[in-house]
Amino acid sequence: MRLVKLIANLGYGSRKEIQTAIRHGWVTDREGNRLKADATTAHEDILFDDEPLDPAPGMVLLLNKPVGYTCSTKDSGRLVYDLLPDRFRVRKPVLSTIGRLDKETSGALLFTDDGTFLHRVISPKSEVPKVYEAELDRPLRGDEAALFASGDMMLEGEDKPLRPAELEVLDEKRARLTLHEGRYHQVRRMFAATGNHVNALSRLTIGGLGLDGVAEGEWRLLDEVDKAKIFG
Repeated sequence: MRLVKLIANLGYGSRKEIQTAIRHGWVTDREGNRLKADATTAHEDILFDDEPLDPAPGMVLLLNKPVGYTCSTKDSGRLVYDLLPDRFRVRKPVLSTIGRLDKETSGALLFTDDGTFLHRVISPKSEVPKVYEAELDRPLRGDEAALFASGDMMLEGEDKPLRPAELEVLDEKRARLTLHEGRYHQVRRMFAATGNHVNALSRLTIGGLGLDGVAEGEWRLLDEVDKAKIFG
């Protein structure tokens, strides 16, 4: 791929803008040598304005999503993409969230521009577990763990029972819930079916990948070890 198209597809600017950047010497190799538009320098050795290029397509990142942000590129209000570099929003292939968290849910949220990886994570066949922590409006009844684990629980408006889920009681109004599927507002609807209401909800882990070292509102790129943890 020509250097101009490569950098433009990463979101650094239009092809015309990248051509201008190359003419001004803003695109170099790691030794500081100016690169021409037809350069065949390896991706990892290219600098744009003295900084390494963003990863090539196949990028996966983890965001610690705060409450109040919507998983969308077009909705009004604060969007999860506002927490990432502006250029990430216009990468080609597009950088998409892997699943969603509703506006009032915080925690682990993955992004990728790799469609194959995205579908592997969300596929029911992968059975990637997700752990949530919920703060409830009223004390737990005591039978929630058995109900959620039964494999017989039906949500209103659906005709297929939920897969068994594991509940860990933290205190009378707090619990951790491990899901093995991802239905619309599933955690909130499960507790609503028991007569309770979720006041606060956070996703702690996706598979074996947690938020260690990622502060709220911050993100980090994942390497192959991180990605393997999701399925491990």
